[in-house]
Amino acid sequence: MDQRLGQFSGVKWSKLRIALAVLALAIGTTGAYRVGVGRADCTGPSVEITFMGYAQVTQRGTGIHLRQYARSYVIEDESGTRVVFVSVDAGMMGHAVKRDVLAVLQKKYGELYTHANVVISGTHTHSTPGGFLMYLLYDLTSLGFVPETFNALVHGIAQSVIRAHNNLVEARLYVAETEVLEANINRSPSAYENNPEEERAQYRHNVDKTLVQLQFVHARTGAPFGAINWFAVHPTSMNNTNRLVSSDNVGLAAILLEQERNPDALVGKGDFVGAFASSNLGDVSPNINGPKCEKTGLPCDVLTSSCPSGTGACFASGPGRDMFESTEIIADRLYRAAAGLLSTRTTKAREVTGPVAFVHQYVDMTTAETVHFDRATQTPVRVRGCLPAMGYSFAAGTTDGPGAFDFQQGTITDNVLWNAVRDFIAEPTQDDKDCQAPKPILLATGRARFPYDWQPKVVPTQLLVVGDFAMAAVPGEFTTMAGRRLRSAVARASVAAGGRDLQVVVAGLSNMYSSYITTPEEYEIQRYEGASTLYGPHTLTLYLEQYKRLAGALVRNETVPAGPTPPYEDDKQISLTTGVIFDSHPLGKEFGDVKVQPEAAYERGATVSAVFIAGNPRNNLMHDKSFFTVEQQQPDGNWSFSDIEFSWTIGPNTLDGLYRIRHFGYYRYILGGVYPYVGATNAFSVK
Repeated sequence: MDQRLGQFSGVKWSKLRIALAVLALAIGTTGAYRVGVGRADCTGPSVEITFMGYAQVTQRGTGIHLRQYARSYVIEDESGTRVVFVSVDAGMMGHAVKRDVLAVLQKKYGELYTHANVVISGTHTHSTPGGFLMYLLYDLTSLGFVPETFNALVHGIAQSVIRAHNNLVEARLYVAETEVLEANINRSPSAYENNPEEERAQYRHNVDKTLVQLQFVHARTGAPFGAINWFAVHPTSMNNTNRLVSSDNVGLAAILLEQERNPDALVGKGDFVGAFASSNLGDVSPNINGPKCEKTGLPCDVLTSSCPSGTGACFASGPGRDMFESTEIIADRLYRAAAGLLSTRTTKAREVTGPVAFVHQYVDMTTAETVHFDRATQTPVRVRGCLPAMGYSFAAGTTDGPGAFDFQQGTITDNVLWNAVRDFIAEPTQDDKDCQAPKPILLATGRARFPYDWQPKVVPTQLLVVGDFAMAAVPGEFTTMAGRRLRSAVARASVAAGGRDLQVVVAGLSNMYSSYITTPEEYEIQRYEGASTLYGPHTLTLYLEQYKRLAGALVRNETVPAGPTPPYEDDKQISLTTGVIFDSHPLGKEFGDVKVQPEAAYERGATVSAVFIAGNPRNNLMHDKSFFTVEQQQPDGNWSFSDIEFSWTIGPNTLDGLYRIRHFGYYRYILGGVYPYVGATNAFSVK
């Protein structure tokens, strides 16, 4: 059984809901739902592991900027039907990660949580450790599978759901919207412009500027205790030169929102849980100063995102002076928009009421077919999915992170030399080429099987519905217009089947990663996003038909077949990343000793730094803890804790006094065993 609905629908449900509402008022409770929220640290190894996102082998971690968190929301209606939405500070989500999270949950709760009613969505930060997707192309730059990354995600996500499960309270749900300007731009405008003019005319912007917020408030007190915010933007303010683990702009926005609501709690603590989840961000960049040639500062070519010879690569940046300031600025704009909706809930939000429902189905995209209305011929045409393949423009990268060699976006012709390299790895058939046209195939990933699958063929599709609010969980990066079409298709399908007019959000990068999904018109231009649309020009067409079927099945209370299961390939994984052998320290020194002390005094706004003799941070990931604390000496001589990790830029509200930095870590002994240590700097004053 792949879906579960409330017992009643239509008129019967409406009458029951009215009766229950009257009864609730009579006994003093107004909550139609029970909701639990939970947060847990899921930070992966912070050093020596390549980040997932920019596909740069040399972009390996050297520390932490912002920790990774999993934020979970369990929603249950009056019939006991429940769904779970999880937003994770990770590049995306892997099927095997979700599978193992569910194994942990099912060991505790039986079949309460399944693939069908749980959505796990990655925020798409490009600055967290890779090696967890179990498809070769995606794990290649991480030198294969990285168990530390995988296990950190599984443990953290499962723990966040367990905490949400244990915190269920009677709640009311509200949804609100606001426009956020100066936070995103379209990084492939030439592809967007290829969409029909009459369709583009329906929208003011070539990216979605609307932030949608689902609010959770205590039924009795009306106090908010959680919120999910969907906003379409790539978390790529931290660029491909960054070497610090970071949840990027949306992760910082979540921290800021939680700190406002939990003013006395440390980062990652407190009752209020606020997520900024991914949406249809495929062609959306936070680098709002736009793409410019590296050495001249002049605009890049619009179609190819290339620069004249000798003027450097085409990079987008801004709005800050560097990537850290840009992250802070974008995060602040998102946080303020979300905080404003929470503070004006009574005037800007509408209440969500009605049953909880869900539906899930796996689909083999390489055999899927549907009928598509061809605009050029004005006739219906049968279209199909292709074996996965990546186009030449995939290797060009994006303006957020350019690729290698001399590839350009917008490439629709091939090259004899690169074709020879492609064919040595896996040669596409003529049918593959025809199916993927006009994409010139650079990597025939669907034909490559050594040592295991390079990209997925079977993908999960899923809808969660709460009242008239629907979350369309998609296994990839939908572009702006692709997401708009999906939202409209699901809403129309619900009404056509006799259901409610749904407000739909696209929950991006959920449950599995399968690269990009463009519109067929955008695909023709073969920018990076089109070249990375795996299943051919009608990938979106197939998804639209599938999600319409799911929406109709929910309304009609139909059982949906599970579909083909993704292959189990854990036993085929290759890992070329070595573990920590042992740690050593200089003669006469100990772990935790301070090699470079801070200055004796600092003013507010300065940055304090210190160097400790340390063990490898991979020895213990310190979940829900910290490698560093900043402590202020109290009048009684004791030291209190600050909530800042690693390095400390002194804020304007920092109290005068003596401070020190303490470091907590673990070292691996050469003869075996991992042991803890603690170090502390000399005291320094802040004035």
